[in-house]
Amino acid sequence: MYKGIELQILTKFRKARRGSLFFTEDFLRFGNSKAVSKVLERLATKEEITRVARGIYTRQEIDPIIGPVMPGTESIAKAIAKRDKARIVPTGTLALNALGLSTQVPMNVVYLTDGTARKINLGKRRIVFKKASPKNLAAIGEISGLVIQAMKAIGKDNVTEEEIGIILNHLKNEDKYRLEHDIRLAPEWIRKIMRQAS
Repeated sequence: MYKGIELQILTKFRKARRGSLFFTEDFLRFGNSKAVSKVLERLATKEEITRVARGIYTRQEIDPIIGPVMPGTESIAKAIAKRDKARIVPTGTLALNALGLSTQVPMNVVYLTDGTARKINLGKRRIVFKKASPKNLAAIGEISGLVIQAMKAIGKDNVTEEEIGIILNHLKNEDKYRLEHDIRLAPEWIRKIMRQAS
C-alpha cells in the first residue's frame, strides 16, 4: 500500500518546481493521514525530499555554488497563510529589514494574522504568527502596510530624518489608492509622515 502512495507523492513533488512547499494535507487523496505522514517521513529520511518543519516539506532548490537551499521564512509564512486562507502582516525587525531600515536578521520572524496563532520551528529560527484584530490587518498596500509596522517598531520619538527619507522613497512605489486607504489606518504621527508621499 505504501509503495503506491510513495510513488504518487514523489510524482507530485517532481512535477512541481524545486523549492515549492507542500503540507501533509496536500497528499491526503493518496491515503489516510497516518499513511501519508509515514511515507513523507520515509522520503525525507531517504533524502528524496526535505522536511522544512513539522508537516511541511519541500524538494530543495539547488544553487550551482552552495548546493541545496532551504525555502526562506517569507515563502514558508506565505504558504501557511495561503493554506489557512489567512492574512499576514510582517512586524518589528522583519518589517524594518524588508524596508532596508535594519540589517539585523531576526531569529524569530513575527507576523500578525487573522488565522491561528502558532509557532513554526525551523531549526534555530522560528516563525511566530500572532493573532491580531482586523484593524491591524486592514492595510491593503504591501509597502504602506510594511511602513506602518516598521514605524511602530521604531517608535514616535526615535524615528530619524534618514529613516523618514527611506520610507518616503519606498512609498513612491505604492499604488496611490492603496496608500490613501492605508494612511487613514495609521496612528496620527505615522499618518503625518506618510502624507508627505501622497
